[in-house]
Amino acid sequence: MLCKTVTKTCHRTELYHFQDICLRVVSVCNSKSLKEGVCVHSPIIKMGLQDDMYLNNNLLSLYAKCFGVDRAHHFFDEMPYKDVVSWTGILSSYVRNENHEQALRLFDSMLNSSQYPNEFTLSSVLRSCSALGEFDYGTLIQAYMIKNGFDSNPILASALIELYSKCNFTEEAYTVFECLDGGDTVSWTMMISSLVQAQKWSQALQLYIRMIEKKVPPNEFTFVKLLAASGSLGSSYGKLVHAHMILLGIELNVILKTALVDMYSKCHRMEDAVMVSNQTPERDVFLWTAIISGFIQNTKVKEAIAALSEMVMSGIVPNNFSYSTILNASSSILSLELGEQVHSRVIKAGLEDDISVGNALIDMYMKCSNLIDNALRVFRGMTSPNVITWTSLIAGFAKHGFEEDSFRSFEEMLALGMSPNSFTLSSILGACSTMKSHSQTMKLHGYIIKIKADCNIVVGNALVDAYAGLGMVDEARCVIRKMDHRDAITYTSLATRINQMGYHDRALEIIKYMNKDDVEMDGFSMSSFLSAAAGFGSMKAGMQLHCFSVKSGLGCWLSVSNGLVDLYGKCGFIRDAHRAFGEITEPDVASWNGWIAGLASNGYIASALSAFEDMRLVGVKPDLVTFLLVLFACSHGGLVDLGLEYFHSMKEAHGIAPQLDHYVCLIDLLGRAGQLEEAMGVIKTMPFRPDALIYKTLLSASKLHGNVPLGEDMARQGIDLDPSDPAFYILLANLYDRSGRSDLSEKARRLMRERGLTKNPCQSWMEIRNQIHHFTAGDRSHPQINQIHEKIESLMTEFKYRGYLYRDNRDKSCHSEKLAVAFGLLSTPSKAPILIIKNTRICRDCHYFIKLVTELVDREIILREGNRVHSFKKGNCSCRGY
Repeated sequence: MLCKTVTKTCHRTELYHFQDICLRVVSVCNSKSLKEGVCVHSPIIKMGLQDDMYLNNNLLSLYAKCFGVDRAHHFFDEMPYKDVVSWTGILSSYVRNENHEQALRLFDSMLNSSQYPNEFTLSSVLRSCSALGEFDYGTLIQAYMIKNGFDSNPILASALIELYSKCNFTEEAYTVFECLDGGDTVSWTMMISSLVQAQKWSQALQLYIRMIEKKVPPNEFTFVKLLAASGSLGSSYGKLVHAHMILLGIELNVILKTALVDMYSKCHRMEDAVMVSNQTPERDVFLWTAIISGFIQNTKVKEAIAALSEMVMSGIVPNNFSYSTILNASSSILSLELGEQVHSRVIKAGLEDDISVGNALIDMYMKCSNLIDNALRVFRGMTSPNVITWTSLIAGFAKHGFEEDSFRSFEEMLALGMSPNSFTLSSILGACSTMKSHSQTMKLHGYIIKIKADCNIVVGNALVDAYAGLGMVDEARCVIRKMDHRDAITYTSLATRINQMGYHDRALEIIKYMNKDDVEMDGFSMSSFLSAAAGFGSMKAGMQLHCFSVKSGLGCWLSVSNGLVDLYGKCGFIRDAHRAFGEITEPDVASWNGWIAGLASNGYIASALSAFEDMRLVGVKPDLVTFLLVLFACSHGGLVDLGLEYFHSMKEAHGIAPQLDHYVCLIDLLGRAGQLEEAMGVIKTMPFRPDALIYKTLLSASKLHGNVPLGEDMARQGIDLDPSDPAFYILLANLYDRSGRSDLSEKARRLMRERGLTKNPCQSWMEIRNQIHHFTAGDRSHPQINQIHEKIESLMTEFKYRGYLYRDNRDKSCHSEKLAVAFGLLSTPSKAPILIIKNTRICRDCHYFIKLVTELVDREIILREGNRVHSFKKGNCSCRGY
């Protein structure tokens, strides 16, 4: 009643004037997001202007900006009239608040109310489709656009490009872009962004060149995307983009500085990154975080911590990403102390419940600590763990040997309705491989197929590794054949697992499949193949790989350099191993271990122990493997007292608890030296339950020194533990033979036959002109077997002629190593060294035979048995008979 009275008494002109004032107030407040603007809402109602569509739409926008989408929706519901602007306003508010499901529901309601969307409405809807991955809904919007003539609109084209890109339809996005008539800066930038997202970095830069040719001006966001592409292509591209930015006069703001710092960091040019960050005084938390992240990417953790401190001193408060980055650095360098210090800062900053920080804390504690308690405490304190949280927990359990807990966590995660990502699946598959669980692996494979995750290359690679790790190589190959894409990791996983199984020649064959698939080697695959060549004793393949590593630039990888040291050391070429080791700028513990192993296995005992001391002097900390090698060197050098000293120093001086393998080496050290009682004392007092290898080692020492009672006791305990191992019966039989008890020897061998056990045939092999030649004792299948036996007979005759004290033992005249030596003399150049690999220990007769051969001919004969290399030259052997 009051409103009607006021309306009657007011002059119409004054009412229009009042309406204009209200509109101006709302517009100004809208532009500056001033909540005071809603004060005019009450006078508008009093003056009877609540039906004014234009005023209401402005008020709707103001409510959304200043009071949130819920208040805006309440006002929207009370509006007596709504047009396309009203619907677009409330819909876009939900999009800005990332409530995309509600935005699409509103769009459906709008269509039902017979309102026709405009280009801004459709743009907001497409943004929601992109965020939700609603590709089908998005294509319906595209059909509506084409039907109503919106398809050439550059704003909508940009939104469509974003939709197709986020749904991994980059080619379709490019088709949409090409249909544009010229396009504007936004559409060009969006298409460049799409290509960068699809990791098509070269194409992104080529599109930028076209953009310049078309005279479309780039903006700062164009350069942000171009710099992201350059970071993956290399510093030369990044410098060109940077130079073009300067040439076009693009103002260097904090967003561009952050992108430049990120690019130079990825290109390992931190000096340039820091220089760019200092060009203007403007810095924010994102720029500081990029600098910190850059230092960490370039393994400069101290500088990263200093940057964090400088950031705090400058008055800028670190955010969750700043702390997450430092925590990730703690994980990478396994520094629990640093991680705990950052954790205390996180607590002070009140960021404990932040999801990214919580995830980084769980990952850090799982990787840096021997205990899982702190990681579990962080996990339980998180209110809304996400898929990354669960993945870190699952991977951490598997790393610490709690595979059952990994599976339980995975099942709990699924029960909560959370979908695993590719890294979750690869982590749980890794747990399957560790547990050697065929059933769990196949069950998981079925689940992966069900959720259609098998097309993901990360999951596919994890499946390949899991199956190959279980020895199911055919199943692994089947997974590879079904994969849409394969990369270096695919083939490296397969080659590594096959190599671990001892099938080194089959591992080398993987190279052919990689070449056929146009998959380039990386440093990891190269080191894996070098390991296979070393294991197989194929110097030809190893040297070819070495040449390729130099040609392809992979030689700068530390893993490749370490692989070369291992290759040459295992093949008896110690000078080449020394050269490869000397070319490593900063040897790590694996480098030193490879070099020490090469020296020790080739009989250079003093040099191996000297290398160990050099390693300590340069500040590289020895690990469990290092001490295994040192004990091996002492064992094969007869250095009992020094070996005992090194063994005790593990715990006392280096804080490393000896493992069962170290006790095996210690028993071998004492056993070889004839200290059999002391070796028995070690078995009785060691903190581990003896395994079959322990008994086998002392049985072998008993055979060496003719101690029948001890040998019988070791054989009995070993057979009780592992009755299917033929080595116990053979060693016991040999012990009896050496003690002149042929009756007991035959009894041991008969028992082995009765139990269905057979001795693995002694084999030797060698590579000549890219062909592998195998030799087995008594086998006559080799095409040159007659010439080989004739060569052996001629060598025996020459021994007698020269008066060498060699007893012609016909039972051993056809041992595989003798056949290989004779073939090598017949088939290789007169001055070339002969390299032979043997799958068992060389017998004394063959060892003496080869020594005499090298007195007759000026040749080096290198024979590798297991992890030991015998280098025969001029009647001597590198083992010196020990």
